[in-house]
Order: sequence, then structure tokens, then C-alpha cells
Amino acid sequence: MSDAPRFGVLLPSREQVILGNLSMSALVDFARRVEELGFDSVWTGDSLVARPRLDPLITLTAAGTATTRVTLGTAALTPALRHPVVGASMVSSLDHACGGRLTLGLGSGFPMPETEDEFGLVDAVFAGRAGRLDEITDLWRTAWRSGSPGTPVDFTGRHWQAAGLDRLPSPYRSGGPPLWLAGSDTPAVLRRVARRYDGWLPFLPSADSYAAARETIARLCVEAGRPADAVVPGLYATLTLDDDPTAARAELEDYVQRYYGRPLEMMMQIQAYGWGSAQTCAQWLRGYLRAGARHVVIRIGSLDAVSQLERIGAELLPALRAVADEPVMAGAGANREETP
Repeated sequence: MSDAPRFGVLLPSREQVILGNLSMSALVDFARRVEELGFDSVWTGDSLVARPRLDPLITLTAAGTATTRVTLGTAALTPALRHPVVGASMVSSLDHACGGRLTLGLGSGFPMPETEDEFGLVDAVFAGRAGRLDEITDLWRTAWRSGSPGTPVDFTGRHWQAAGLDRLPSPYRSGGPPLWLAGSDTPAVLRRVARRYDGWLPFLPSADSYAAARETIARLCVEAGRPADAVVPGLYATLTLDDDPTAARAELEDYVQRYYGRPLEMMMQIQAYGWGSAQTCAQWLRGYLRAGARHVVIRIGSLDAVSQLERIGAELLPALRAVADEPVMAGAGANREETP
């Protein structure tokens, strides 16, 4: 696994709904511009009614035909919202649409009342959703490998059974795309990441906590018989650029309130948020890079995503490339004076 950090941007699909201006072509143009600015990846979220937006798999298919280099990813897809066999087939199709540039960040469902209502809308069971997610990934991997000689073509799990999976279209890459778990740093999550996933995509508000969790994952990977670096350490971070830190925080506060219906102060307890100048934000993210983060997914904390993208590409990305050359330090976290 390459040790050079990579940087991506989340498409503003949720922001379009907030503004009442849905446009697939605008999202495709945004993805194309992310690639032109030199970022490494383009991502999009998933929700039906809790935090609605255009479907992520269809959106990434469109973006995949308009880009040639960037990784395309979900941050994060909620597999439980789709029948797992249908989901396996859709992912295979998307993998072909982007020529194997796909990475799937997967979530079991954010623990909010809106998410539980969303599950109920499609008759998905909210209780025990973490175990159901793991089982869906087992079914997907069985389906994606079923075309190889000597591999199982049927799946029998606790919640799902499927026969003749080899009749589904195979993905572009043998075995399918990498599967990352979008989760926190609880012991149960870290065990699941180390035992069965290809990457970890948290949004931890503290770089010190991130460092400790990353070291735990490496240890648990070895205990599970995997290489210590088997799991790609990602990071989902929200930031707003403005040379005036007060203005930046006000813009971010408005964004979070309209996105979640909750104040920034509350969301900062569970998610990573940065604001201020490009240098300030680069130094804030520096703590996570030194703690081991190797693929940073940036969610733009503004409803003016296009203007922010240009600033992030011109000012923040070069600063991040510069600090990314510093070595990873075990247990290192962000200095308090570097935190927005």
C-alpha cells in the first residue's frame, strides 16, 4: 500500500436538495473540476429521506463517464436501503462504468431518529444493523467471486439467502471493489474493520483519538492474520475556508444547521470540523496525517460549494501536499493551537 496521502472531495448532492436545485449535470461538472484541480478522488453520500439527495450509485456512474483518473467512492453508502442482490449487481455495473476506479465506504446507518424512519420506509430492520451490514458485504463478496472456478455460488446467512449468484454480472475487477467501513473508534467497530474490511473511514473529532484507533486496528489486523497495513486509514472531514475565522465559523454553523437541523457545537462532539484560512485548515488536518490518515475525504462545509472548491484546490491542496511529506508519528495528534 502506498504511504503517500491522498485527498478527495465530496460531491454536493445533499446541498443541492437543501437549495432546491437538483442537477445531475452540475454534479458531473463538479466531479470533472475536482479531477482537473488535481485531487485524487470524488465521493458522494447516500440517503433516501433522512438527508435526501440523488442516488449515489447513479451519480457516480455519471461522474465515472466524465472522469478518467480519480477514484470514485461512497462516503458512505447504506447497503441496507437496497436488496443486497440488487445492490451487488448495481455495484458491479458501476465498477464497469468507471473502469475499476471504485471504492465503497459503507455505513450501517447514522444513529438518528431520521435514519430509523428511513429504514422503516423500505422495511429494513434498524436494530442489529451493524451485523446486517457485515452479512451484506459477505453476500456481495460471494457474488463477486462466484464466477471463478471452485468458488461458492450460493449464500446462506442469518438474514439473507441467495442461490445462483454466478448468474449475476461480474464486476470489472476480480472480487469487486474495496470495501471500507465508515464508523467510529469503538472497540466493536475497530474489530470489524481489522477482521473484514479493506479500509476505515471515520470522522473522529480528535486526531489523538484517531492515532490511538489506527494503532489498535494495525494490532488487531496482525492478530487476525492480516498484514498490519491491510486496512487503508481514511478520514471524513468537513471544512470551510475563509481568511476571517469568524466568518468561516458562521458559514459552517449555517451549513451544519441546514444539513442536520442541529447546531455545530453538538455535531463537533462526534464529527471532524475545521474552518479558517487554508493554512489553518492544513495545520488542523496535519494532526490527522501525522496520526496516520492516508485518504482524506473533504466535505465542503458551505452551500457555495463551487466557490469553496476553487479555493480549496488553489490554496488548501498545495498546503496539504506539503505537510503530507512529514513522517507518521505513532500516537501523534493535533496540537491545540493548530485546531480551528
